[in-house]
Amino acid sequence: MKILCIGRNYVDHIKELNNQMPAEPVIFSKPDSALLLKNRPFFIPDFAQDFHHEVEVVVKINRIGKNIAPEFAHRYYDEVALGIDFTARDLQSKLKEKGLPWEKAKAFDGSAVLSEFVSTDEFENIQNIDFKLDVNGETRQQGNTSLMIYPIDQIIAHVSQYFTLKIGDLIYTGTPAGVGPVKINDRLQGYLGDKMMFDFLIK
Repeated sequence: MKILCIGRNYVDHIKELNNQMPAEPVIFSKPDSALLLKNRPFFIPDFAQDFHHEVEVVVKINRIGKNIAPEFAHRYYDEVALGIDFTARDLQSKLKEKGLPWEKAKAFDGSAVLSEFVSTDEFENIQNIDFKLDVNGETRQQGNTSLMIYPIDQIIAHVSQYFTLKIGDLIYTGTPAGVGPVKINDRLQGYLGDKMMFDFLIK
């Protein structure tokens, strides 16, 4: 399986990082070794000093597809989860200044937190889901999938022009505003609607 991530998909997040509005979805990837499952703790690596949380809705692909039309994209997933794209922000800034790829800042071991999946049938509209991240009981990020610049079906259609999507592939769909640093002993709890999806510690 592969993990594909969409950057800059919420306007307020683009503004908070002083990035430019993308003309099309920004795509980057993580290896499967980035996955952090089952509420295991996130151990802060020693190769950077400023690690940020980015909470995201995650889609799991359920059939093989290539060059998928947007109107058929909904057939390629029936489950969603909540995840975190951990980012070494200081390292990412250095890489971006040099025009280098982001992978060392985005794709390191444990950088892709993933909750259990829930059926899309639990939601009236996949493009109207509230989600949030609490850190130590305080809400840090809060979003709704209706605020995506590129909706999920459009993301799937776009991504499938470049990569054949296979069963089990994951798509992290972007983060809303409110990203910020984590520190040792922080407790992170993520919610889809009112349902807690993950609850883990920073070590």
